[in-house]
Amino acid sequence: MEDLTIEELYEEFEDLPDWDERCDYLIDLGFNLPKLPDEAKIEDNRVHGCQSNVWLVANVKDSDPPVVEFLANSDAVIVNGLIAVVIALYSRKTPQEIISVDAKEAFGKLGLERYLSSQRRNGLYGMVDRVRQLAIQAEAGS
Repeated sequence: MEDLTIEELYEEFEDLPDWDERCDYLIDLGFNLPKLPDEAKIEDNRVHGCQSNVWLVANVKDSDPPVVEFLANSDAVIVNGLIAVVIALYSRKTPQEIISVDAKEAFGKLGLERYLSSQRRNGLYGMVDRVRQLAIQAEAGS
């Protein structure tokens, strides 16, 4: 799971003919997410705007330039699948690359804009906001 790129995700979604199959695939992705340690499930790491509980942390790799890796979990199965999408979109990028990603375009290409409820979309964009905040913090710290 952690090596999944957004391009690979686009290809997988193109091969799945309908939303039900895409949703099943998202759920499978969520089951394969690395587990977030319980000690990371604290209020400071919680994503606001999500209907479910979501915790997201960043690890800045000391490289030149520094890259950010994300780890997150939710208490909802489908949300873990959406986390997998967010990680594929943003993880292992520099802070500047993260800030420049057009999430709305990516989510539209995957059909998430069309098929997710407004509450799920709000939560998804809450994750994007948190990722961007962490990237800005990482950039300021470099």
